[in-house]
Amino acid sequence: MPTTAATGADPADLAGLFDRYARELLRYCTRRVGEQLAEDVVAETFLVAYEHRERYDRSRGEMLPWLYGIATNLLRRHRRVEVRALRMAARGDAAAEGPSRRTAERVDAERTVAGLAGVLAGLPRRQRDVLLLYAVAELEYAEIAVALDIPLGSVQSALHRARTKVRAALATQGDAR
Repeated sequence: MPTTAATGADPADLAGLFDRYARELLRYCTRRVGEQLAEDVVAETFLVAYEHRERYDRSRGEMLPWLYGIATNLLRRHRRVEVRALRMAARGDAAAEGPSRRTAERVDAERTVAGLAGVLAGLPRRQRDVLLLYAVAELEYAEIAVALDIPLGSVQSALHRARTKVRAALATQGDAR
């Protein structure tokens, strides 16, 4: 099978795909669902990519957004786990299990993270996926559109709405202090 002209990547070269893209996908997935589940999701992403390699549209260029799309779809299957963890963090359950707090700044940071986690848990799926692909995976708008198979305008509006909700929540937290 020939390689893509733009990237040199071959969808049939599973080991090559893994070597080239696993680190970025693992970083994205880890931030969404934690290290243990992220490793499983990344492994499953490459398995799905290999099994469906004939579906990859070489005219779209870079393979990474396609792989992010697969990973995001797999993460959706684990949505309950993700949302449950975010809600636990929002209630402060995760902070109670961590090491003792040493400074007031750390307490404030934990409250901010807990509040942000609650906001992320409450975002509609598309807004959360777009925001995390942008902020965590650092994809461009066009790459997010490819990854989620949605129009570019939908990416822009979902990101705008998600940012607005996050800013409002953080402003509310700041006022409460």
